[in-house]
Amino acid sequence: MLTVQELTERLAGTALPENPTDVVMPPGVAAWPAGMRASLGGQLAPAGVLIPIIERGADLTVLLTQRAAALKHHAGQVSFPGGRMEPHDSDVAATALRETHEEIGIAPHQVAVVGYLRSMPTVTGYAVTPIVGVVAAAAELEIDRSEVEYTFEVPLPFLLDASNDQPVEREVNSEKILMTEFHWDGERIWGATAYMILAFRKLLLKQ
Repeated sequence: MLTVQELTERLAGTALPENPTDVVMPPGVAAWPAGMRASLGGQLAPAGVLIPIIERGADLTVLLTQRAAALKHHAGQVSFPGGRMEPHDSDVAATALRETHEEIGIAPHQVAVVGYLRSMPTVTGYAVTPIVGVVAAAAELEIDRSEVEYTFEVPLPFLLDASNDQPVEREVNSEKILMTEFHWDGERIWGATAYMILAFRKLLLKQ
């Protein structure tokens, strides 16, 4: 079980990418259908998401959102708060904090950024940089229902335990590919968000 201090120490060597579109491919991408692999290699738009860590007593939890069903991209999916980088954002970390504030009401001053993951491509054409931040436990959520249906929290130890990985086969363009999901309290965490969690775990556990 990690403390905030241990979490911060383990992420101390990470840095914000100089180029937010310089991506690292998701694990297992070589087995994906050619069309999906090709979609990862095109021109990608930079985006940032926050991995919000909240201290609940002696435990750490990870805050996730259920995206609204009417959104253009990733509608109805579980995701981290975040979105596309705008010209006025100073960097992709500012993007993640701005979008978090807009989507769920957590202000930038309520987040202590403690680390960064490598940018990852998505099949929808984004290069997403995950920013790890410790959120003040007293922060109150104000959810923008046009973007987020609801939020929920998952214990960090659950996500760090590989025995909780759920391997699933998905059919894409008539081809089956093996992916990893997480199932917690009726919630299904899959796709790019699951891959970000796997990358986060690898970084924290120095695997």
